Amino acid sequence: MKRVLILGGGFGGLAAAHHLRAKLDHKDEIILADQRAHFMVGFRQTWALVGASTMDEGLRPLSALERKGIHFIHAPITQLDPDARAATIDGKSFQADAIIIALGAELASEKIPGFASHAINFYDRASIPRAADALRDFTGARLAIGIFGAPYKCPPAPYELALLTRDFFARQGKAIEMDVFTPQPMSLPVLGQASCSVIENRLSASGINFMPNLKAASVEKNAVVFANGKREFDLLLGVPPHRVPAVIAQSGLTNGGDWIKINPRTTETKFANVYAVGDVVEILTANGKPLPKAGVFAEAMARVAAERIIATFENRMPTAQFDGAGGCFLEVGNGEAMMVQGEFLAEPAPRVSLTDPSEKYLADKRAFEAERLRAWLE
Repeated sequence: MKRVLILGGGFGGLAAAHHLRAKLDHKDEIILADQRAHFMVGFRQTWALVGASTMDEGLRPLSALERKGIHFIHAPITQLDPDARAATIDGKSFQADAIIIALGAELASEKIPGFASHAINFYDRASIPRAADALRDFTGARLAIGIFGAPYKCPPAPYELALLTRDFFARQGKAIEMDVFTPQPMSLPVLGQASCSVIENRLSASGINFMPNLKAASVEKNAVVFANGKREFDLLLGVPPHRVPAVIAQSGLTNGGDWIKINPRTTETKFANVYAVGDVVEILTANGKPLPKAGVFAEAMARVAAERIIATFENRMPTAQFDGAGGCFLEVGNGEAMMVQGEFLAEPAPRVSLTDPSEKYLADKRAFEAERLRAWLE
């Protein structure tokens, strides 16, 4: 009997678990551990923020995995020894024949002085009700949406929030000033300037000030402090810096860097039969820009890791490779969405494009969520 240990119950962990369960012998054990009790597709938080839906409609219990032959442990992973392929979960040590690390990126608001006191972290699921109340009751004149570090999860999300929030206030007949600032030179650097200009022009046409190359140093009451001055706000919704979970930082998997280093095609780490997928890893594209941290890539990487584990268990040469193909939705309001899509690992440079907005892409976005909830946890 073989055992596979999957650390993390997001896109990567769930995709890997189901792929393995479908192909491994029923006697082989698949264990998935996560400190969270529920899974939710991240973009639902934006819908909840602007009153388009609720988070509860998209929450599913990870305990549903038990019905599918996958053992779920609801507990934090406190120690990881990749050399021994062992992890400590809820005080108990588990050793495995293979490990897939899919713990994602953690939010590190403490890296920005004043962020926790004066901003609302709209990437934090627990903060969404507070953020939604703040938007609903907003009586000020200036709203700021700030990106406080890069890379960060779901790169289109802040721009999507800005456009949907503009729609939200327009329906209420409220006229406000809105800023979106980022430390990056353009909205979505992996797209290149031409496509970024499409996004930035759409922001401008909606009366939203796009402010690139602004790295925030701290947050004060009603003001963000930058190297060259301050920008005032009445409400600040922020994306804090990201980092790997502490258990990963302490494991030796980052090689002294910020993220886990893997073979970008095989998802293998430097430790035998230990794989890492999704937001916890760093993959550089051919032009040196990082692969976006997005669920669709975590899912694709997870299938590669799972397929290679299956081949190893069956004494076959693993051949599955991650090709970097995928895309992200960018909702723009008025019932429409764009799609950022392409071949992100293509050489000599990524082949990525931005579609025109359409109702179809918004329908596809809704279907994307529904299909995964149904396949994984229903």
